[in-house]
Amino acid sequence: MSLYSLRGVSAQKEEVHKATQNLDQGLYPHSFCKIYPDLLGGDEKWVNLMHADGAGTKSILAYLYWKETGDLSVWKGIAQDAIAMNLDDLLCVGIHDRILFCSTIDRNKRLIPGEVLESIINGSQDFFEELKKYRVDIRFLGGETADVGDIVRSIAVNGTMSVRWPKKELVTNEKIGSGDLIVGISSAGQSVYEKEYNSGIGSNGLTSARHDVLEKYYAGQFPESFDPGLEQKVVYIGPHRLTDNIISQEGNSYQVGRLLLSPTRTYAPLMKALLTEHFGLVRGLIHCSGGGQTKCMKYLPEPLTIIKDNLFDPPPIFRIIQQASGSDNREMYQVFNMGHRLEVFTHEKDAETVIAISRGYGIDARVVGRVESSGKKELVLRLPGEDILYQF
Repeated sequence: MSLYSLRGVSAQKEEVHKATQNLDQGLYPHSFCKIYPDLLGGDEKWVNLMHADGAGTKSILAYLYWKETGDLSVWKGIAQDAIAMNLDDLLCVGIHDRILFCSTIDRNKRLIPGEVLESIINGSQDFFEELKKYRVDIRFLGGETADVGDIVRSIAVNGTMSVRWPKKELVTNEKIGSGDLIVGISSAGQSVYEKEYNSGIGSNGLTSARHDVLEKYYAGQFPESFDPGLEQKVVYIGPHRLTDNIISQEGNSYQVGRLLLSPTRTYAPLMKALLTEHFGLVRGLIHCSGGGQTKCMKYLPEPLTIIKDNLFDPPPIFRIIQQASGSDNREMYQVFNMGHRLEVFTHEKDAETVIAISRGYGIDARVVGRVESSGKKELVLRLPGEDILYQF
């Protein structure tokens, strides 16, 4: 059993999918988000969506970093995480504007004071104001903030987005087919709308990253930061403190805590440009969130083989996690995005247009793979010196 499973989490969310398999799949069963008829307006040419997501256990990392350094600003990053994980899922069905957002913050008031709530709430509004500069309009409707110390050990930061959208502007993944190329949009670096280097970690796999990278010191100092039912052999077993500085293979110096807490990058500015100016070249969109590089397989319209043979070199944060955990590539690539968190499926003739738009926002992009007809639902990752096959 993997360390990931021993910590009570699942990259593929098998039990969640089993629990929801009998629910209505909406109008387009292969779309990245569930889409329903326009119950709000009653117009058959429009649809409704409501989507929920959050920062996950990344909020625990923010708690540890804040307690250790006193740096309150990390909570603004958690606000961005909760928003971006919702927004970038909606981007994958073509939605990029006129969105309503409600936050849900559950805290243990004994440990999380009001100044943390203020940082999260104000950070949310600041992020929305920044997105408006790129014509992405999200209205903050407030939400629920609950003191539930009997349920939450520290804090959980989540949110819900709602939207009414024209059916003709949807991306449903039904067009994905043999011959399509996959353009991967980098998760790391510094875009024109980011103030500092982004490690690319996003908001997935942070339970694994936290325990594998950070040292046992945190178990003793902050027992509220983990499930007391876990075996000690999987709790904070890494070599690092959050304030450690490490040198990457490229010779750059990074603080471990800042890498782990890099706010989830949203692709909204570049996707706004792509979807409004070149909508017709988009055949499918995948947010490589929970499930990492295997995420795409859940949304294929028919049995197809996906071959990814030109992936990005993993950014430093993923090398740090892999070195600390000893995880093999098979596990790493199905837990983490490993270098790109958004995939655009398009025709060969259109790939360079997608790449150019992305690079125009300071975000690297490349053709990472392709789609082949095989009658089988499988994914092949071709890495230097190793091929990994996932069958579904």
